[in-house]
Amino acid sequence: MTSSPDISKLKIERSAKAQIPGRRARRRKWVRLALLAAALAAAAAVAMRKAGGKADVDTVTVAQAYPSQNYTLLNATGYVVAQRKAALSSKATGRLEWLGVLEGSKVKKDEVIARLENRDVSAALGQAQANIKVAQANLEQGQAELLDAQQAYKRAGELLAQKFIAAASYDSALARYNKARAAIAAQRAAIAAAQAYAQSAQVALDQTVIRAPFDGVILTKSANVGDNITPFSSAADSKGAVVTIADMDTLEVEADVSEASIAKIKAEQPAEIQLDAFPELRLAGVVSRMVPTVDRSKATLLVKVRFVERDPRVLPDMSAKVAFLSQAVPAQDKAAVTAVQPAAIAAREGKTFVFVVENEKVRQVPVTSGRKVGELVELKGVKPGDKAVLNPDARLQDGQPVSVVKK
Repeated sequence: MTSSPDISKLKIERSAKAQIPGRRARRRKWVRLALLAAALAAAAAVAMRKAGGKADVDTVTVAQAYPSQNYTLLNATGYVVAQRKAALSSKATGRLEWLGVLEGSKVKKDEVIARLENRDVSAALGQAQANIKVAQANLEQGQAELLDAQQAYKRAGELLAQKFIAAASYDSALARYNKARAAIAAQRAAIAAAQAYAQSAQVALDQTVIRAPFDGVILTKSANVGDNITPFSSAADSKGAVVTIADMDTLEVEADVSEASIAKIKAEQPAEIQLDAFPELRLAGVVSRMVPTVDRSKATLLVKVRFVERDPRVLPDMSAKVAFLSQAVPAQDKAAVTAVQPAAIAAREGKTFVFVVENEKVRQVPVTSGRKVGELVELKGVKPGDKAVLNPDARLQDGQPVSVVKK
C-alpha cells in the first residue's frame, strides 16, 4: 500500500511569518531617520556655505569711548566765539600807507598795526608846536618889559615923593607897568591856545595810526596798502575796517539749549567741550552764564561755556559739542578706553572672547570686560578699529571663513 506524502514540512511557521515584516518596518524606520539626518546636515551645510562656502556674519567696529559719558546730563551743539573782538579802523580818512600784520599775527595792546598817509597832519602839528615856541618867546619878552616897567614905576614913586618929578610922569610909569602886566596875561593865554592847537594836531596825527586795543590775534585782514580808508566806508572803493582782532583768552562756546532742558543747567556747572575739527580733543569747561532771553522762534536759550582747559588749536567760529555734566570728570576717567557693544561679547566654557574678522576669517580673541561706558562695555584684548562679530552664532569657530553682511 502506497504511503501518502508528508506535507508537514511545507508548513509555514507563523512566528517566522510575523518576524519578516517587523524587520522590514524597523529597516524602513532607520532609513527614514538616516534620510532626515542627511537632509538636516545638508540644510546646515547650505546655511553655513552661503556666499561661496562662508558663514554670514554681522559686524560692529570696536571704538574708543570716554567714561565721561557716564556723567553727561545733556548734550548741545554750538560755536566757539571770542567774547572780546573788534574790527579796527581809523577815525581819520586817508590812504593806507603801511600795514604791519597778517592773519594770525599776535599783537600787544597799543602796538601799531597800520598807518595812514599823514604828512599834512604831521605838518599841521609841526606848525602848532612852532606857534607854542613863538608864544613862549613873546612871554619872555613881555616878562622883560614887565620888569623894566616895574622898576620905572618904583623910581617914579620915589622921585614923586621928593618932588623931583611931576605927578603926570608918575602916572605914565604906572600905566606902563599895568600895561606890561596885562601883556603877560595875554601872552600866557596865547601859549595855552597854541598848546591846545598842538594837542588837537597831535590827536589828528594819532588818528592816522591804528593801534591794538588789547592783546590778541589778527583774525582777518580787510584792507591792503594803497586802499582808501574812511570811518564808515561810505565812499566808493573805500574800506572801513582794516583788520579784525580777537582776544583768544576770552573764547567761549555758545550753545543753544532747548527750553525744556534749562532746568538741567546752572552757572558754574562742569562741562566737557569737543571740537568737530579735533574729535579726539576733550577740553574741560564750565558754564559761564546763561543769556536771560529765550529765542521764541527756536524755543532755545543761549548758554555760554568757558574753557577751563585751553588749547592753541581752538579758533573762533569752530563747531563744538558741549556735554553738560553732573560732576567734574575725575582724572582717571579722562582718558579714552576701548569699548564695544555688549552683543559682540561671547562666553563659552567660562571664557569670554570676541570674534574678530580678519582676511575674511574670524579669529577668536580672549578679552576682559570692564565697566559700562554709555551703551558700550569697556574691553581689553582688542584695539579700536577691529571688526567684531555681532551676536556670534554658537557654531562659529576660530579660523572659520565668513562673509560680512552688508547693511
